[in-house]
Parts: sequence; C-alpha cells; structure tokens
Amino acid sequence: MRIPTRVHGMLDYALGALLMGLPWLLGFAEGGPETWAPVALGAGVVLYSLLTDYELGVVRKLPMPAHLWMDALGAVLLMVSPWVLGFDERVWMPHVAVGAFELLTAALTDTVPGYDRRRAAR
Repeated sequence: MRIPTRVHGMLDYALGALLMGLPWLLGFAEGGPETWAPVALGAGVVLYSLLTDYELGVVRKLPMPAHLWMDALGAVLLMVSPWVLGFDERVWMPHVAVGAFELLTAALTDTVPGYDRRRAAR
C-alpha cells in the first residue's frame, strides 16, 4: 500500500518543524553545521511543500514526483552530513535516523494526488 499524498503532506510539515527544532530538542545545538544542516533542510521541506501540487500545497506548482525526488535528495544529504561536514564525532544518529525516515516515506508515497486520482476515475 502506498502513502496517500494527503498523509505525506502532513508528514512534510511535521518533519520540517521537527528538523528545525531537532538540535534544541536533542541538545546538539552548538551553532555549527550539526545545528544548521537539519534546520536548513527542514526549512526547505516546508518551503517546497507549500509549492507542491498536492492537497496541502498552497501554490501547487511543483509536481509530486519532483517533490519526492527533492525529499529523497534532502534525506541523503541529511544522512551524510555528519561525515561530509565533519561533526560525526559529536552527533550523527539523529541525522541518519530522520533522513532514513524521510527517504522511506518518499519511496512509499503515491505520485498522484488524491484529487487527481478521483478526477481520473470519473
């Protein structure tokens, strides 16, 4: 079973907020890349979610497949950021865990919004 785009949208906004607060919630907000990598990626998730053509998009210009590719790319960047940006000796588990969750949801989500699917069925 695929994740409906409406559910994915709810996860997008929750994930964006979680990423922006994660360094403070888990106590690794040291002001360096370990802090700002998830904050920047979280802000990006919220921004392109607002622009996505799905039930919870506001502007609805970004096609759902492109959104899912951006999710996957952001997830991989988050997962490798501790090693690429050199903070893996301080913290890495939250970056990898949240990135893996985001990658999994991108892989399991429908590419056609529910309202398009209903319109095509008529």
